Amino acid sequence: MSGRGVLVTGASRGIGRAVAAAFAAQGDRVAIHHRDSAKEAQELLAELPGQGHTIVRGDLADPEAVRGMVDAAAGALGGIEVLVNNAATYFHHPLTELSYEEWQDAWRRTLDINLVGTANVIWCAVQHMPAGGRVINVSSRGAFRGEPDSPAYGASKAGLNALGQSLAVSLAPRGIAVAAVAPGFVETDMTTEYLTGPGGDAIRAQSPFGRVARPEEIAAAVVYLASPAAEWASGAVLDLNGASYLR
Repeated sequence: MSGRGVLVTGASRGIGRAVAAAFAAQGDRVAIHHRDSAKEAQELLAELPGQGHTIVRGDLADPEAVRGMVDAAAGALGGIEVLVNNAATYFHHPLTELSYEEWQDAWRRTLDINLVGTANVIWCAVQHMPAGGRVINVSSRGAFRGEPDSPAYGASKAGLNALGQSLAVSLAPRGIAVAAVAPGFVETDMTTEYLTGPGGDAIRAQSPFGRVARPEEIAAAVVYLASPAAEWASGAVLDLNGASYLR
């Protein structure tokens, strides 16, 4: 088989879709993961150049579904050389507006997918990953600047960064590098409501460039970090926020 086997979680839209397209464009075989976006996944599959691509489904909050999804991807691709952890959930849950029960539910729902679910995907994928493999996590600017309206999201991404750095050390003897990208606002269908609403100009003004990122810009960084040339970036978290937040 030509190219590498690449599993992209949450690949049916937004950043994940752009990442899948970027890997396919350079000749890799891509497993498009989704949870409940079968139509969008099929449309992406039809658009990808090259051959050997596949669609896999699974709820990251379900450990056994994760195992089955990753094993299916490895079987269809002939192994997994690159894992891109893009799937995540984000919703409004400020502390001051929730009951105690709602607060607990928000944390459980977020961490089950964004952190624990992603950790499970990594465990399962590494079972199929050879030396030279790459794990790229899609983090967030919110891991550093905070997410007051979605504190569990910010915490989950900070935890994802710590997880990735721990695994960068533990997986290096196996020849597997682990890195992350941390985008700010990105122009996707999930952010359209914010960007076209009354606060859109303020969001764009967060960056001195006066705009937000395009999904393809995030994908280009992911492709680089997953390349053979980027082994020495293992453990890194690359900010991609147009100088909207500096640390």
